[in-house]
Amino acid sequence: QVQLVESGGGLVQAGGSLRLSCAASGSIFRINTRGWYRQAPGKQRELVASITSGGSTNYADSVKGRFTISGDNAKNTVFLQMNSLKPEDTAVYYCTARALQVDYWGQGTQVTVSS
Repeated sequence: QVQLVESGGGLVQAGGSLRLSCAASGSIFRINTRGWYRQAPGKQRELVASITSGGSTNYADSVKGRFTISGDNAKNTVFLQMNSLKPEDTAVYYCTARALQVDYWGQGTQVTVSS
């Protein structure tokens, strides 16, 4: 089992920045991929960014060049640095972890970008 706890969401004006954090506990040694998804009202949940245990990253086209995913292995924490935020980035952001082909999810954190 893996437990994930997100923090760092909030309200920001367009053009601003936020940093989300996701701390993992439990069977963290089994984790091979960490990531962030988001879900806006009335829309499907979508992948924002992911990072493997080897450090390979992947981003949605809509956030490339603005968002950066990174990990602190010593603290078992993954970050999502979000810059140049746009109103369309408004969503609930979920942290994920994949361990032994099982996906774990955090509770979600709201990010609201005002125009």
